[in-house]
Amino acid sequence: MSRPLASGPLASGPLGPVTARRAGWLAVSAFALLGALALWVTLTPGHLLPADASLHHWSLAHRPAGAAAAARAVTDTGTAVIPYVVLLVVGLYVGRTARERCGVALALILCLGAGQALRYAVMSLIARPRPPVADWAAHASGWSFPSGHTATAAMTAALTIAALVLGGRRPSLLTIAVIGSWGVAVGLTRVYLGVHWFTDVVAGWLFAVGWVSLLVWAYLRWAPAGPRKEA
Repeated sequence: MSRPLASGPLASGPLGPVTARRAGWLAVSAFALLGALALWVTLTPGHLLPADASLHHWSLAHRPAGAAAAARAVTDTGTAVIPYVVLLVVGLYVGRTARERCGVALALILCLGAGQALRYAVMSLIARPRPPVADWAAHASGWSFPSGHTATAAMTAALTIAALVLGGRRPSLLTIAVIGSWGVAVGLTRVYLGVHWFTDVVAGWLFAVGWVSLLVWAYLRWAPAGPRKEA
């Protein structure tokens, strides 16, 4: 028997229907959980879930100046131009020819931009207020749910890992752990700095997982058929 191999600039290994199905189900699961969380937040009086207030108060009570400054340094890596620069570098690294490098970098940047636009639409629809301004230790703007910094950093981390794996770069478990830890850390700083509720951050993570899983499913399903080899 023979089976198709995923091909194109982001697929050099035997990633087929099983991986695509798993990515699809992960996307469905993440978005379903996000929808349930959004409904719970919307229907709860005051829009606060049990963990929100307790973790917010803990952060306020354990936030010396040095720790707050370190948290701001981490949180700043999850916004503005930095995630796009990261994906540009990843795309240039993953591609094997000049054309592939440009194509992969552009695709990753567009995927992040589209994800940010969709996240913004969800945020505007939910319109959840942020914690009190007096509790903030960093600048923030817009509504609260899902967290923008969290979603952007998590999408960047997930897109980076996906590009490395699909591009056949075989990242080590340590590399994946470091990239994933950064994506998680940015979200946690948003709670620590008092500008988001914890469920905003959970929603940002769920959105990122759902969005990138959907992209991986679509890529594996519709990528040009590659060479075949005997199984």
